[in-house]
Amino acid sequence: MTSIGARLRFVKGHGTENDFVLIPDLDGAQPLDAATVAALCKRRAGIGGDGVLRVVPVDLEPDAEAYRGQADWFMDYRNSDGSIAQMCGNGIRVYARYLVDAGLQAPGTFPIATRGGVRTVSCERTGDITVDMGEYALPDLGALSVTVGGRSWPALAVTMPNPHAVVFVDDLDDAGDLLTAPQVTPGAFPEGVNVEFVIVRGPRHVAMRVHERGSGETRACGTGACAVMVAAARRGGNDAPTTYRVEQPGGPLLIALTTEGRVEMTGPAVLVADGDWLLGTEFGSSSAADPCHPEVATAAASSTASSTASSTV
Repeated sequence: MTSIGARLRFVKGHGTENDFVLIPDLDGAQPLDAATVAALCKRRAGIGGDGVLRVVPVDLEPDAEAYRGQADWFMDYRNSDGSIAQMCGNGIRVYARYLVDAGLQAPGTFPIATRGGVRTVSCERTGDITVDMGEYALPDLGALSVTVGGRSWPALAVTMPNPHAVVFVDDLDDAGDLLTAPQVTPGAFPEGVNVEFVIVRGPRHVAMRVHERGSGETRACGTGACAVMVAAARRGGNDAPTTYRVEQPGGPLLIALTTEGRVEMTGPAVLVADGDWLLGTEFGSSSAADPCHPEVATAAASSTASSTASSTV
């Protein structure tokens, strides 16, 4: 991937403005490393995105070996800094939309394998997409708190299966600028945590902001919205079945808790462009940081992007 004139095919999409670069790898020959992912996600020197979704058949991906026979497709998801995450709620809707629009999957209900397990998706040719996000967990981490700017709030730990720390605040501005990760009780989340700040707008209606590990503040977080619904339902004494409207800067999601204790997420997914990413000879050599993701300091200052910007919606 470092030769002159090398090209990497991509598709760009978003779910409630949580945006992703999709890499179709239908023959399993394009594994991604952290530097490649970080370079792709750079807003000025790459394509730009909150993460990367590699589209690969289950049978061709070693990390998906446990899911062979359960699903045809594996969602290889990476955060914008190149780190691996178990699951991405907005990402899996975008992934499903791509499979259907590209003719790789018939519309309807079908499974998608992720590092967090197999998820069942309902995706028609148009309209919102519903994902069975599985069961949540409430790990016992003792007294948990989140601190921003000298102020602290008690937090609830929710696993979806990504780790989340949910706090209820008086105003979403209490979260600050979220350019750096909020302080969480030391040692509680050794692999990092997504932190959600939540206000109650009305009955079964909340709004949130989120700082995602490995990406910073994003416009939306699917697993985070699910975690927020779980925390809000517990706080409000609303037993299953129940449905919450979870507003995010990028748009709302409907999150339902079933009588079986499973969480279902419904929301949009849009594909906006496809093209070729052009790779230069110095790819991977720069340590310049991305101003939109200051915590990411990996390579690709000399890589350039060329999008055909052909609409896929």
